[in-house]
Amino acid sequence: MKVLVGLSGGVDSSVAAALLLDAGHEVAAVTLLQTCHPEPGPGCCSDAGDAGRVAAQLGIPHHTLDYADLFCRLVIQPFAAAYRRGLTPNPCIECNRLVRFGALLEEAQCLGYDALATGHHARIRWGPDGYRLLRGADPGKDQSYVLYMLGQGQLARVVFPVGEMTKDEVRRRARALGLASAERAESQDLCFVGPGGYRELLRDQYPEAARPGPIIDLEGREVGRHDGVAGFTVGQRRGLRVALGKARYVVEVRPETATVVIGGPGDLLAAGCRVGRMSWVMGHPPEGGGLTAKVRYRSPSAPCRVEPGEEGEWLVWFEAPQPAITPGQAAVLYRGDEVVGGGTILQALRG
Repeated sequence: MKVLVGLSGGVDSSVAAALLLDAGHEVAAVTLLQTCHPEPGPGCCSDAGDAGRVAAQLGIPHHTLDYADLFCRLVIQPFAAAYRRGLTPNPCIECNRLVRFGALLEEAQCLGYDALATGHHARIRWGPDGYRLLRGADPGKDQSYVLYMLGQGQLARVVFPVGEMTKDEVRRRARALGLASAERAESQDLCFVGPGGYRELLRDQYPEAARPGPIIDLEGREVGRHDGVAGFTVGQRRGLRVALGKARYVVEVRPETATVVIGGPGDLLAAGCRVGRMSWVMGHPPEGGGLTAKVRYRSPSAPCRVEPGEEGEWLVWFEAPQPAITPGQAAVLYRGDEVVGGGTILQALRG
């Protein structure tokens, strides 16, 4: 095949390109310039300099595409706006949806490439009923959670060469090849923010996010003050600066009144969640049971069932109550290692 590799400069995409070359494919590399911050954070997921060095070592063409404006418009600005509404979004999901496997995949096809490859730790299988998306072979590095939006048309044109490998195997392969990326640090989830982190970005774009306000308990009593709701997310314990003699967590953020609501660990539990923008990998909801759901990238999968809600929404109900279900994050559904689909959490359901 003729394959375009999204080469970030990191070890996973570097080894992905090397594996494709070893398999006899015609390979070219592209690096996306996708930050509008002059000083991206440590481990930024796109480094044209590192990527160029790896491409030169492998002897493959290397191109850069300036996606900064597109990335800011489709990812960074909606990310900041979601926090403004009291949500906790995952920008990697929107980047994958709209940029990497949206705009870049279309561009690869227009340029005559048969497939787009990335260094994601996930697997794709072809079966009699279509393409299936599976967790990566390394449970500790699995990235299928941020890929749930990929449908049949995209999976037919995407390759994940390192999905069958553990991270240690990837690094060993990079060292054996002498690749410049072999010891490169892991990229950060919020690679586009500057040294001040996402809170600084939010305060720059939305100064009202730094408006001081009250911290209240579930009875409405003020128990403290804060310097801006941008610093809080559901489930957070650190940084509350309240001394109540027992553990307290953020259970709700009300940006319209600059209010943070806190409660005990039991107040974080929810029986389920309401989910919007649902995407099904096979193009339709699954039949039968045996489903589990992850409600955060690092959370374990929990047994659940799903049912249609109102106006195209879906309801996810857990066998046992789950903590810190956070609006703005994704609920991703699995059956074993297979990704069934997922969507954006709109509301935690207490009962």
